[in-house]
Amino acid sequence: MTQLQNPGGGPAEDSTSKPEPARVISLSQEGATPAEIETFAGDVDRLTSNITGVVVASEKTVKLTILGLFAKGHVLLEDLPGVGKTLIAKTIAQSVQCDFKRIQFTPDLLPSDITGTSVFDMKESNFEFLPGPIFSNIVLADEINRTGPRTQSALLEAMAEYQVTVEGESRPLPSPFLVIATQNMAESHGAFPLPESQLDRFLVSLGMGMPGPEAEAEILARSQGGMPEAKAILTAERVIEMQGIVAGIEVSPPVRQYMVNVIQATRIADGVQFGVSPRGGAALQRASQGWAAFNGRTYVEPGDVKAVAPFVLPHRITLGAGAALRANQVVASILDSVAVPA
Repeated sequence: MTQLQNPGGGPAEDSTSKPEPARVISLSQEGATPAEIETFAGDVDRLTSNITGVVVASEKTVKLTILGLFAKGHVLLEDLPGVGKTLIAKTIAQSVQCDFKRIQFTPDLLPSDITGTSVFDMKESNFEFLPGPIFSNIVLADEINRTGPRTQSALLEAMAEYQVTVEGESRPLPSPFLVIATQNMAESHGAFPLPESQLDRFLVSLGMGMPGPEAEAEILARSQGGMPEAKAILTAERVIEMQGIVAGIEVSPPVRQYMVNVIQATRIADGVQFGVSPRGGAALQRASQGWAAFNGRTYVEPGDVKAVAPFVLPHRITLGAGAALRANQVVASILDSVAVPA
């Protein structure tokens, strides 16, 4: 079921695949309670198992991908072709009973192909807006670096403000809303690097990785008779509720200061031209809250920050010419050197 961000949004039609009934939980104003977190973690485990029943991937890879959904961020999957980037996005949409649209990015793709456009209705003598594929709960931006910056920027407002402005009118997007973008790293011909402002909108960036022999044998076994489909585990309403629980996870002043120290360190590290922005710091906090909830806790520990920082920070760092370390190595060095609060 789909809800709009504004109060006037109405429900969408029920899917043929019925998830288990959502357990309604009222989030206390003081933050998430142990009972809420226990139920939350159980739902995340069921969702993860459902996804790994279709996608041959590690539990950590799956959880980092769905972290974008529950921490209200977006996900960038960077890897070689054919490792399951598209499949994991489709499987998440099936598991959450949400609308799913795939946008294949090409050099001739226009911004209106994403956001939609108005067409003249001869019968009614007026213009009617035809929404584009961005008006969906989960949007797969496939090979996002295959189109130019002008079309890439059509996603900026949607990812940051959960709305799009078409012909001077702002239109809210469905809730929940998640963009999973992919880009293949094997080729550079015909590719347009994502600008820093675009990269900064992604909560996490990660790769699927090449499977080992056992995992590859499992992929062949599953695909022999056609790839299976995931069943619906959660409703859209439950996802929205779980997003509220993540937002209620406690971040103590010492842990918040630890995050600040890590962010500040990225700006003065050797070889770094531009470090992580304040928006990146807020993303690190949201991701840490989500990871704490995934692990059944009502509060963030420094270990949560360390677990998600390698996937939240490197794509937000711009290295100078001749830098000795890669961005992920810079982050790893900072996590090793910054003092952890007791």
